Amino acid sequence: MSQSTGLRAAWPTLAIMIGASVWGFVWYPLRMLAAFGLTGTASSAATSAAGCLFVLILRWRSLATVRWHWVLPMLGLAAGVTNVGFVWGAIHGEVMRVLLLFYLTPAWTALFAHFILHERLTWAGGALSALSLAGAVTMLWSPQLGVPLPANAAEWAGLIGGMGFAMSNVLVVKTSRVLPHMKPEMRTAVIFAGAALFGALTSCFEPMASAPAGEHLARVVLLVLALGMVLGTNNMLVQYGLARVPANRASIIMLFEIVVTALTSWLFAGEMPGPREWAGGACIVLASLLSSWVHRAQDARKRGEHASVITYADTGRADGADDAGDVCGNGPEDDSGNGGESGEDSDGERGGKTQAAASASGLPARGMARARWYDCR
Repeated sequence: MSQSTGLRAAWPTLAIMIGASVWGFVWYPLRMLAAFGLTGTASSAATSAAGCLFVLILRWRSLATVRWHWVLPMLGLAAGVTNVGFVWGAIHGEVMRVLLLFYLTPAWTALFAHFILHERLTWAGGALSALSLAGAVTMLWSPQLGVPLPANAAEWAGLIGGMGFAMSNVLVVKTSRVLPHMKPEMRTAVIFAGAALFGALTSCFEPMASAPAGEHLARVVLLVLALGMVLGTNNMLVQYGLARVPANRASIIMLFEIVVTALTSWLFAGEMPGPREWAGGACIVLASLLSSWVHRAQDARKRGEHASVITYADTGRADGADDAGDVCGNGPEDDSGNGGESGEDSDGERGGKTQAAASASGLPARGMARARWYDCR
């Protein structure tokens, strides 16, 4: 029995690891599409459209949960920048360098979350951003140029795609807040739809040397459909894992993508990272690891503060009950037959405690008062 329980608990972790493995290998079929004559932007548009169609067919009942909000087109745009940047960079550049630049997310996420989610910038967040940027500087430093800039368009695409990825992550959180009833698979459909539209738009600026035809066209269609199904299934698989694994641990598991990418780029493309790439990559990975641990400590502290607030509120209620009978104001009557005076004093004291506890936790006093009123029923 305990063994089956352990296996069930391992499934979410395995789902995220499978998702990371697929993302670490997906560059290879994208290069196959390029070899058949499909450009990087066209590949992004076609595979994303196939993925969106697959998700909508599979989860069409969830369409009823979609509501209009300005954040949805912004999420689609960010996803489009992410997908085109990664796909184009992976096709035309060194996969490992492009991916490491793509993974500069701690730096961009801290910045975007501050302005969009109104999260306070902390010294820890600033230090992690500096560490990840130091990794990029180490990897990109050029003695000839004297500045740490991406060496070619593919690396620039990876860098911009990583910024889009960070923005997508922040906007997914924003979407879950403003549209809480929207199913996760519909967010996936929005992401794929945005990537398809943005890819189609950018493909107008990247003409094909020769469009696939004949046998090559049939192979391209089959490969695009297969990739769409794989990416759609993979995204829903990762959503399953993320819903059941703490976000901090999930971010560590997702770094497995870098391992898979390093291995597959060496096996299939003969790309071996040099010492500077390993050193810079180590800084970027370390920043991601430390970021997950910092957020885990912050979450634990918030849970502790919330527990303290509940304990404090319960203590205040017990004090009020001692003074005035119970929380609902059914206190002992005074000599005149009215319990109003002692009850008012107790209520005032209780209100002060509720307000103080709410201020300590960041929760609205009205919500805490409502919770205590519910206890009276």
